[in-house]
Amino acid sequence: MNMETITSIDVGRAALKIAISETRQDEQQTRELLLKQSINAVAVDFGGEFVPLVKKIIERAVVAAQRQGLVAPNHIGEGAVAGAARAALEQITTRAVGLNVGGKIGIARHGEHLCVAIYCGVGVLNLNEVAIGLAHRSLPVK
Repeated sequence: MNMETITSIDVGRAALKIAISETRQDEQQTRELLLKQSINAVAVDFGGEFVPLVKKIIERAVVAAQRQGLVAPNHIGEGAVAGAARAALEQITTRAVGLNVGGKIGIARHGEHLCVAIYCGVGVLNLNEVAIGLAHRSLPVK
């Protein structure tokens, strides 16, 4: 992937790659690989009952993106991450309401493109379904 040809689809793919990483070591290797392609990425784990967890998932996404320098610590950066995280969550809400979820949020950024991917198991005990949500936002280059 050439730096000039990185599109929103590529950034979405990057967010999903880091969200599906299995271990911290795998996550770190994915971050390094993406950084070589000038895509900055971060991931954060989550788990619990879905409805009360929605707010925490959005907050964790915002904090992780700010800590890793993907977005500025202002209302523009926070709003972009929070909006994309909320849109990604909406894609899995019908499957997850009333159940437990556990998984990982992946956030990737290149230029004006920011994507949030949510990859999780949804269910009770070990009767799990798998769900993925992915959303994109555009914001000014920092």
